[in-house]
Amino acid sequence: MSSASFVFPAVKGIQAKREYFTSMVPLEVIPKIFQFVDEQLPPEIRAQRILNRARIPEIRDYILENPDDYVFSSITVSVDGVMEFIPLNEDEPLLGHITISMSAKFLINDGQHRQAAIAEAIKKNPELKNEHISVVFYRDEGLAHSQQMFSDLNRYAIRPTKSINILFNSREESSIVAKRVINTVNVFQDVTEKEHTSISNRSKALFTLSAICSGTEALLKDLDLGLEEKCNLAIHFWEQVSQYIPFWKAVKNGQAKSSDVRKNTICTLSITLNAIGAGGNQIIQRYPDTWERHLCHLAHIDWSKTNPVWENLVFIHGKVATNRASQRAMATYIENIMTEEIGG
Repeated sequence: MSSASFVFPAVKGIQAKREYFTSMVPLEVIPKIFQFVDEQLPPEIRAQRILNRARIPEIRDYILENPDDYVFSSITVSVDGVMEFIPLNEDEPLLGHITISMSAKFLINDGQHRQAAIAEAIKKNPELKNEHISVVFYRDEGLAHSQQMFSDLNRYAIRPTKSINILFNSREESSIVAKRVINTVNVFQDVTEKEHTSISNRSKALFTLSAICSGTEALLKDLDLGLEEKCNLAIHFWEQVSQYIPFWKAVKNGQAKSSDVRKNTICTLSITLNAIGAGGNQIIQRYPDTWERHLCHLAHIDWSKTNPVWENLVFIHGKVATNRASQRAMATYIENIMTEEIGG
């Protein structure tokens, strides 16, 4: 092969009776050799989706904010051009390096947003250029095969639920606080679904971790507190709230079934926990020394689903509202009850 080539150390493998190669590629090389297709092409003659540039800053900042523990999966690339594998020796036929003609074209089958974010991150922190990401190289077999590769690589990709993301996240404060809350507040212990964002009919769970996290984030919004202070405040707040919602205590004390409370009331819904948290945030800011005494008004609320006040507030045409306008309206309603500006 001509000396005008890219050379990467590589491991050779066989998949679907085809050779492919895995290599560790310096980050600075990624944006230089991997290009995007023309976004003006119609989708039927593209092998990639159009780059969503709105996603790039989030991924870029993830790298920059976590330089010691960021992690990326492999980028998958098809090579349209001459690519040759040269083994290290006869005893190691699968270890060696690949040489790729500089005139070859590279198509990213999976990882184009990572590629773009890496390029942006290096501009901010040039030291990243010497780090590596694994790249899987396939031989390009034409448009139809590349499109099928993209489809296959994404077919079984399922995003983890918000709850399990929170459970496994030890970096973000909101996740840390939420996990401390469910492990400390009595009414949340042993009745919180930690993996899914919905609860099956037969489950003994009363709450979801994602809903508790959402409510706690709303509670702590714009409060200038350290992590331990946030944890302590959130734990104290939810413990106090639980004293005024009898359904929660009834389940915890074995006097009611979780399934019945979920079926007949709104007091475990995400929109409700978010509203309680948001209302709590407002009374804490307005009454920093006396906010606890306002929580007693929660005991006056009729949490049953048959309460007509919830129509167009919690329910729209019989379904739980998920839009932000409904969340704000519900939060205002709960805040007003806490401050006795309207009746329950």
